[in-house]
Amino acid sequence: MSQPTIISIETMRVACKSCSLSTLCLPMGLCPQDVERLEDIVKHARPLHRGDLLFRSGDRFRSLYVVKTGSLKSFAPSPEGGEQVLGFHLPGEVIGLDAIDRRTHSCFAKVLETSSICEVPFQLLTQLTAIIPGLQHHLYRLLSKEIGHDTDMLLLLGKKNAEERLAAFLLDMSKRLQRRGLSPTDFYLSMSRHEIGNYLGLAVETVSRIFTRFQDDRLLGVERKHIEIFDLDALATLADGMGTMRQQQQRT
Repeated sequence: MSQPTIISIETMRVACKSCSLSTLCLPMGLCPQDVERLEDIVKHARPLHRGDLLFRSGDRFRSLYVVKTGSLKSFAPSPEGGEQVLGFHLPGEVIGLDAIDRRTHSCFAKVLETSSICEVPFQLLTQLTAIIPGLQHHLYRLLSKEIGHDTDMLLLLGKKNAEERLAAFLLDMSKRLQRRGLSPTDFYLSMSRHEIGNYLGLAVETVSRIFTRFQDDRLLGVERKHIEIFDLDALATLADGMGTMRQQQQRT
């Protein structure tokens, strides 16, 4: 297995061209004056460290946040006294959209590794959308993606078995990293196996066992949190449920 490529803060800065703030302006051909208006309201690159909370459940909603570097997880307290992981957020992704309706945050957002965050005050953003209609359209797109992600997660937990869930999770991470100009087959997971299991509704022992099985089947290599995918197509087939079907046919 090749030497792990640790993604540092400095190397992640290269991916800033792919962040959601860039997509708010560059693809829509805004004039320089409109770009300056957008940049004027953004509070840039607030540094946070592992374990820091970006916001807490019950905090008043004031801003949307864009991950510039690093990664975070969102979670809610579980009835058993632990936590339920709701999602993992990578560079260029927006956090806080779910709080727009109730005007308060319904979950926590915690930093998984040293990260920098851009803050976009929502009141100023809505004022700007009245001046720049393209911004309003993009905000609708972000909300639609959030709803679509929640729907996909419900289908994942409701219809897929343990192997399919983990395969789908790794495939999703691969695609998200590729959109940011990073390797889709060689990456570092900032979240623990316990957090992955919590998110997917699996015991940590199950997650570890499936990682071992994927290695034995030569789908991927694992060295602690470093993942190297050897066969993306096979992983996609498994995530769709076809791999499990073939395995069952072979057994019979």
